[in-house]
Amino acid sequence: MAEATKSATSTGPKPAEPAVAAGNAAVRERFPFDDSQDFDDAKRGFIGTADETETEVRGSDGRGVWGLEAYGFLDRECPETANPSLWRQSRLVAQHGLYEVTDSIYQVRGFDLSNMTLVEGEQGVLVIDPLLTADTAAAAIALYRRHRGERPVTGVVYTHSHVDHFGGVRGVVSQEDVDGGVPVFAPDGFLDHAVSENVYAGTAMNRRAAFMYGAALPKNERGGIGAGLGQTTSTGTVGLIRPTVDVTATGQSETVDGIRMVFHLTPGTEAPAELNIHFPGRAALCMAENATHNLHNLLTLRGAQVRNPHVWAHYLTEAIALFAGSVDVAFASHHWPVWGRERVLTFLSEQRDVYAYLHDQTLRMLNQGLTPLEIAETIEMPPALERAWHTHGYYGSVSHNVKAVYQHYLGWFDGNPAHLWEHPPAEAAKRYVDFMGGPENVLRRARESFAAGDFRWVAQVVNHVVFAAPDNAEARALQADALEQLGYGSENGTWRNFYLTGALELREGSVGTPTSTVAPDMLAALTLDQLFDSLAIRVDGPRSWHADITVRFNVHGADPVNLRLHNGVMVHTTGATPEASEPDAEVTLNEADLRALLLGTADLDGLASQGRADVTGDAGTFTELLGHLGSPDPGFAVVTP
Repeated sequence: MAEATKSATSTGPKPAEPAVAAGNAAVRERFPFDDSQDFDDAKRGFIGTADETETEVRGSDGRGVWGLEAYGFLDRECPETANPSLWRQSRLVAQHGLYEVTDSIYQVRGFDLSNMTLVEGEQGVLVIDPLLTADTAAAAIALYRRHRGERPVTGVVYTHSHVDHFGGVRGVVSQEDVDGGVPVFAPDGFLDHAVSENVYAGTAMNRRAAFMYGAALPKNERGGIGAGLGQTTSTGTVGLIRPTVDVTATGQSETVDGIRMVFHLTPGTEAPAELNIHFPGRAALCMAENATHNLHNLLTLRGAQVRNPHVWAHYLTEAIALFAGSVDVAFASHHWPVWGRERVLTFLSEQRDVYAYLHDQTLRMLNQGLTPLEIAETIEMPPALERAWHTHGYYGSVSHNVKAVYQHYLGWFDGNPAHLWEHPPAEAAKRYVDFMGGPENVLRRARESFAAGDFRWVAQVVNHVVFAAPDNAEARALQADALEQLGYGSENGTWRNFYLTGALELREGSVGTPTSTVAPDMLAALTLDQLFDSLAIRVDGPRSWHADITVRFNVHGADPVNLRLHNGVMVHTTGATPEASEPDAEVTLNEADLRALLLGTADLDGLASQGRADVTGDAGTFTELLGHLGSPDPGFAVVTP
């Protein structure tokens, strides 16, 4: 009991508790750790990596944005503070360098969360998925050129609309290169999904991503050891160059620099807009992020649209039918390739089966009346799938994926009327703690549960004390210790990072948002409609209930846009509509200046004084309208109220 009290009140990372150490030891007995095939595959084709003086990728300001040797400690034996299965995965993913996949196809792995693939053509090289940030992308292509020569980039492919697959594009090509004829390929709908996901809900997603990827965690055996899909996210500069060629149908064939690609559209799988790529002349298949060496997310913990595993499984079946009989290697934008036709077929089939099984069994059980929590506790995976390392939940998990399937079909409500109108967390917490006899009594009982190894319950019950009395230092310390132990035992990399980042914030305060995708390039890619919508999201509704403001923008060469704030809602309409009443102010300007005005990089008075905007009516109206907007908070509370 004295040890439990010490654990609950001291600060800083702790050792693994006996229950966690025993659980991690049991993992070693459960799975085939003597199977070295993945390690052989991850090393295959290794050409070289950065030398000892280049182990830190730095941004233009000199700040370190990626450490190639940050995870060197993973070469040691797995400690008690990590799940051995996740430790194994992290050792595989932490390997970095340039690798030959097959003749004329190469990958740079371990330079960011994702891989950069390079396909050599007649004159230069095609880049597939240029990483998350320009800084790591530039370092990756520099490594390639060191070993393969100064080949120009003759084309770029974005396989899907997630930022770690396009955000580094300016590290490999410039806008001038693209304007000069370098094509940028992307699946149909890419731009809408890329910018809407990263801007509309970008602040909340980025804040939660700080927990999911654990970028602020120290890289050691009690901190960040990886996120399963990759080690973590780089913290450099995110950018975007608009695609120039849309892939609109499966079977569409494009040739660039002598490289023939046959595309397979897979919308609604791992991303709303995604594609696979077959290289017929090279017997190679790029699976984007549809088949990687882990169970993926159906609902990512950072937040996104729910993904449908039924659709995902369908497109994997389609990929098998279209390509599996003619490819000798399958590779993806994360992890390492699979070689050999039989192995490729097995890999794709098992990946398909895991998503199909989660979909079908969740529906079977929800139709028997089980709730999301009950399904997550009940479902068991088939032994053959559980034995396959690449189906393990290092990034997605069976637990949160079945809840996502339930949400996809039935939404957040589990049908129990007691859950229809619950108190919000802080109010409920005060009542729970009062019912349980006050904070001291709850903490006394919780320390007993901690000593007994019931960390899951400690985290659940002490959360009420933290939310009822956020300044209770003892509650924060005990909650941090419980979350830490749950992290130590997690096979899932993102769960570990969430738990450990939660513990870090309870002990030391907010880590904020290490990487933001709301970048200038992303904002520049928004359409005018999306820009107006992004302003509407920021309206402080209650403060704007009684406002009635209309501003008309006359954009050179386009129909006028009417922007009205009324009933706490900002609505924009184009041209003459029944709602287009006489404006309070009318502004005539070009589209570029309107964009700058809406983004806040220019002000109306300044534009008018420069003769770039003509204003009639009340010039202060637009400023008044902007005064009704709030600002997002990139450091909002997560583990406290």
